[in-house]
Amino acid sequence: MAPKRKRSTAVVADTVVKSHTPIPLPANVAPKPPLPNPPTRRSSTRNAAKISTNPDVNEQIIDAPGAMRASPDDALDNGLPPGATKKESEPEDSEDSALSDVPDIAPPPPKKRATGTKAVVKKTVAVVKSEGTSAGPAPRTPPVKKGGNGEESIAGDQEAEDDEPVDEEELKEALSRPPPVNSDYLPLPWKGRLGYACLNTYLRFSNPPVFSSRTCRIASILEHRHPLKDPSQPEHATKNRPDKDQPADVARGQAYVESIGIANARDIVKMIRWNDRYGIKFLRLSSEMFPFASHPEYGYSLAPFASEALAEAGKVIAELGHRVSTHPGQFTQLGSPRKSVIDNALRDLTYHDELLSLLKLPPQQDRDAVMILHLGGMFGDKAATLDRFRANYAGLSASIKNRLVLENDDVIWSVHDLLPLCEELNIPMVLDYHHHNIIFDAARIREGTRDIIELYPRIKATWDRKNITQKMHYSEPTPAAITGRQRRKHNPRVATLPPCAPDMDLMIEAKDKEQAVFELMRTFKLPGFDSFNDIIPHVRTDDNKALNAPQRKKKATPKKPNSKKGKTEVGDDDAELEPQEEEEVTAPVEIPGDEVGMGGPDGRVYWPSGMEDWLRPAKRIVKLKPNPSTSSLLTPAQKKKAAADLASVASAVKEEAEAEDEAEADPNETAATRKAKAAMKAADARKARVAAEKAGVTKKAAPNVKKEKVTKVRKEAKSVPTPSTSDGEEDLSEPPRDTDAEEAETEVSAVNVAARPTGARASQRAGRKAKVSYAETGEDEMDEE
Repeated sequence: MAPKRKRSTAVVADTVVKSHTPIPLPANVAPKPPLPNPPTRRSSTRNAAKISTNPDVNEQIIDAPGAMRASPDDALDNGLPPGATKKESEPEDSEDSALSDVPDIAPPPPKKRATGTKAVVKKTVAVVKSEGTSAGPAPRTPPVKKGGNGEESIAGDQEAEDDEPVDEEELKEALSRPPPVNSDYLPLPWKGRLGYACLNTYLRFSNPPVFSSRTCRIASILEHRHPLKDPSQPEHATKNRPDKDQPADVARGQAYVESIGIANARDIVKMIRWNDRYGIKFLRLSSEMFPFASHPEYGYSLAPFASEALAEAGKVIAELGHRVSTHPGQFTQLGSPRKSVIDNALRDLTYHDELLSLLKLPPQQDRDAVMILHLGGMFGDKAATLDRFRANYAGLSASIKNRLVLENDDVIWSVHDLLPLCEELNIPMVLDYHHHNIIFDAARIREGTRDIIELYPRIKATWDRKNITQKMHYSEPTPAAITGRQRRKHNPRVATLPPCAPDMDLMIEAKDKEQAVFELMRTFKLPGFDSFNDIIPHVRTDDNKALNAPQRKKKATPKKPNSKKGKTEVGDDDAELEPQEEEEVTAPVEIPGDEVGMGGPDGRVYWPSGMEDWLRPAKRIVKLKPNPSTSSLLTPAQKKKAAADLASVASAVKEEAEAEDEAEADPNETAATRKAKAAMKAADARKARVAAEKAGVTKKAAPNVKKEKVTKVRKEAKSVPTPSTSDGEEDLSEPPRDTDAEEAETEVSAVNVAARPTGARASQRAGRKAKVSYAETGEDEMDEE
């Protein structure tokens, strides 16, 4: 049997070669050989598909997972978006197929807490202890995971929602570590710039959404190489899709992915102006702004198609004096022993450098537009990894070297590991306080923010040598975190400021993005704290939604007189119209495009912690009232729910009575007195129950009494005539009423009440009940006679 042909090869064989300009590679990277006998290039992108880049309209436009997280090094396992699973037919570390990173959208498998996790953690802790490392409280050596193109990275999801199983030994070790020693210095009054990463939560849910991290899947690019069924009409999810029966054109697919990148670049302008209005002057641009731009097979250069859009964004950035930066992901590593990983890293750095260069910023702002990079894995030998980094760094272009800065991480590389390397190679070093509190050299420094202050002059000198404005990163772990692995997860917001210089550019890495910056502004009354207010839950007054549409007038209803009842009936065309008040038609209030999503005149853009759903419209909850005519068709589950609702009402009444008793209680009485009173009440209740049982009136006996009584009366009623009484006559022959029995008979559940029949059946039953009652009365009267 012939060997199976790879999917990427099959696709290329059926289409044409790429018409875009490839990214220029550095001198030490060999270019790929051209395809043999390439077919002739097809037409231009003039008839490219008309697509919508709004993810609310086009389901193929998705959010880049990295932009939604607190930091790009907190990537999802396998590098896939939520809800996606990797194709089983492709090995996870496949480098040959460019389609190996195309996920199948499928429900995520149920999470299982594997029994072997503890054994792995124990083994890892033992290995770290045996190596005798001095980097803080026993950093673990996590497994290495691989991306779709073979890039290696540290495994583990720092932003996972569910808590991972923790080994007992690891937990004890974390609890026994020395307490952190923090500085009490606060950089006030604040003169620096606060920033957030990639995504603005308020603008993301505006209408239309504004964000710069739209992306797609490679499968969508391949699909859009085919023309639409009706090229003259916009694309539709079902009515106007790409026609795969027609020839494919690589240029057409390239135009599709470029249109997504252009939409992302244009939204930077709105994001920068929004930030400036609320006192935020620092923004990290999303690395996913141009989807797959650094891909080994589907990559492309940003010039010339994105030059104009990026230059327009750079003009606004320069005008308002803001700072921007980028942070390549965890797969971009220059210390890996694998050549394929190094090649991918060089392509990614080239893409980020081109993105920042096309902004055309003034000299100082251009120098401040840096690219933050982690050193990556250790690969078994720190010294060898550092040597490989030195060799690969030497081969970088001058433009990339001018932008590249290194950051300490929370897995392997501490400040003491990176600072000598940065001083040697003239690379600025970014201090991340959150990472430092997890990985540090315990032999030289203590956990916390006090001891690290001694290294501030050396860290700042790495920035001053290149005349770049220094920046730092700050975030906090979740309150419940104990172990190092748990503490890697970022808290949605931060509670304080680090002991940095008051004019520092500080990037807040938190999941709530700009809201975490607002929280700091309000806490410390930083500049701009009075420029925003709380949003109205589920209400947006700064966009042009359908809620501003004009209301319809109420029409007059024709009515005619009813001779029988003296009323009017609806529906007679010849009848006189009843006059009604005419409501004024409100014209739609159109908000200018520049003001859409800006918070309105009151600046309502802040949402409290945990209230992210306030950004979206309120969910419509329809509560169905019980219908007596159909309640007999209730399912057992519905009946059970009705009984539970009745029980909850009774419980609430009981709690209210207890609260009233507590309010009336004497505040001077002791606990023993209250306990004695409660015991007396309980005894009285027991006595009442015993007395009721002796009298033969219980909840269980009452239905039987009622059943026997009704059966007996029905039998006797057949031979007894129904008596008639006059209107003014009083029936004195009624036997004495048993009040307790009647109360027991009337205790019915809410379900039975709801299930009572209506209409004809109800009338018949009511008639039978009436006959039975009269039969009882007649029987007693006859006995008296």
